[in-house]
Amino acid sequence: MTRNTMNAAGIEAALQASCGDALQETRIASWGEGREKTPGVSLWIRTDRSDLTRVLSAIIAIDYPHLSVVSGVDCGETVELLYHMSVFFGIGRKEVCITITVPLPKDDLTVPTISRLIPGAVYTEREKQEMLGITVIDIPDPRGLFLPADFPEGVYPWRKDETGIREDMVKDLFAVGRPEDRPNPPVKPKEKPAKKKPEEKPEETKEVAQDE
Repeated sequence: MTRNTMNAAGIEAALQASCGDALQETRIASWGEGREKTPGVSLWIRTDRSDLTRVLSAIIAIDYPHLSVVSGVDCGETVELLYHMSVFFGIGRKEVCITITVPLPKDDLTVPTISRLIPGAVYTEREKQEMLGITVIDIPDPRGLFLPADFPEGVYPWRKDETGIREDMVKDLFAVGRPEDRPNPPVKPKEKPAKKKPEEKPEETKEVAQDE
């Protein structure tokens, strides 16, 4: 199967033609990578959660993307999700990075799952649920991913508001609000490095005069 590549400007134009009314903002950024300043380019898109799957479907129609991760940030009044992906992945110097930004108001932190379009997305969506306190609608596996089952409810480590990590949790994050009778995990004592013996200097060889 031949994959017809296009640059970031071509992708932007194609998306404007297919779902332009769903794109709140688009911009192209370029940079040089490494010592040789190999050119890199990315397309940034801002859209509403109601249009997320529509925009992603339009990207898939251009080239099936390689999803890196969904990141998230507490912006005060909103939590923004950023879907980082690449199209034309694996084609030398033709790859284009795309980031879709989706703002979620804090009084309604819900977003539809994209796992029906990109199945592997469910793992990074699970992380956003427990770290940011969002709800991913129709996620096929809603279980937590990193935090233990008895982690305090209503506390989300990546939030910067009152639901984030409290001051009394900073030092002993996993001790606050958890069972006190839980045994501490065994810690193997550190082995002290063996002392090096001083190197012995070779004895000087003395010439013994032989009597004739």
